[in-house]
Amino acid sequence: MKFFADESIDLPIVENLRKDGHFVLYVAEMEPGIQDNEVLKRANKENAVLLTADKDFGELIFRQGLYSQGIILVRLKGLSPKLKGEIVSRVIQKHSSEIRRVFTVITPSIIRIRK
Repeated sequence: MKFFADESIDLPIVENLRKDGHFVLYVAEMEPGIQDNEVLKRANKENAVLLTADKDFGELIFRQGLYSQGIILVRLKGLSPKLKGEIVSRVIQKHSSEIRRVFTVITPSIIRIRK
């Protein structure tokens, strides 16, 4: 699967997904500091699911009605970057068939998938 990771995503998440065989473009390695609208536009252009820890993307999708190939909002505050990487990797393995063109939220206790 192809992912576009916002710079708010911890590097171990990116590394784990790459280790799992996913193609991951990472804003922190490309062009740090670009605006959220541009991040979403580039993810869509790449036909990639956007990974982010930034709640503002919910605003872009649900309030402004912008389109996405899928967004995964990582809400794992307080956990180590390594543990976040492991959790995100497991969730994507388990739910890979469900995460395109939906808004997914990963928390320590629940996974929400919203169309």
